[in-house]
Amino acid sequence: MNDRQGLIVYVHHLKQAKSLRKYGHVQYISRKLKYVVMYCDLDQIETISTKLQKLPFVKEVSPSYRPFVKTEYENSKPDKAKEYDYKTGL
Repeated sequence: MNDRQGLIVYVHHLKQAKSLRKYGHVQYISRKLKYVVMYCDLDQIETISTKLQKLPFVKEVSPSYRPFVKTEYENSKPDKAKEYDYKTGL
C-alpha cells in the first residue's frame, strides 16, 4: 500500500475542479469556499503540486501535514477526577 498525502487546492471556479482528477484522487469539493481536497502518492507530491500551481484556474495549493504528525501520545494516564467519574457512572 502506498503512502499518501493530502493536497488542498483553492480554485477560482468550480467548473475546472473535475479536471483535477487526472492528478490524483479527488476526495471532496467545497462549493461554498471553492477548494478541492485530493490525495496523491507521497513521493510524487512535489511534482504534482508544482503542476497544479501552473494551472490558470488554481489560486493556491497547500499540502496536508497529517502524515508527519505524531499520533502516539506519551502521557496516556487519565486524571484522577475523571477516573472517579467513570467509576460512579456519571
